[in-house]
Amino acid sequence: MAKGYWIARVDVRDPERYKDYVATAKPAFEKYGAHFLVRGGAHEAKEGKARARNVVIEFPSIQAARDCYNSPEYQAAKAIRVTVADAEMVLVEGV
Repeated sequence: MAKGYWIARVDVRDPERYKDYVATAKPAFEKYGAHFLVRGGAHEAKEGKARARNVVIEFPSIQAARDCYNSPEYQAAKAIRVTVADAEMVLVEGV
């Protein structure tokens, strides 16, 4: 079964409140088997508009990635995130 991934690009506007997002999202990530491959770190923009923070999260399957995103636990975290950060996120099925 192919793994699933979240790919997120984020500009955090309020770093202190973003910590609340991270803490609130943690139970959803644990429940759905998330494994962080990239979380912040140095990056080079080669094409297009870059964002300050880049995140890649691996899940056991694309369905687990979807279920995590749609879960009540993550939706509670997202409600915080949208008030403190600008982001794009895509869910991608692995090969």
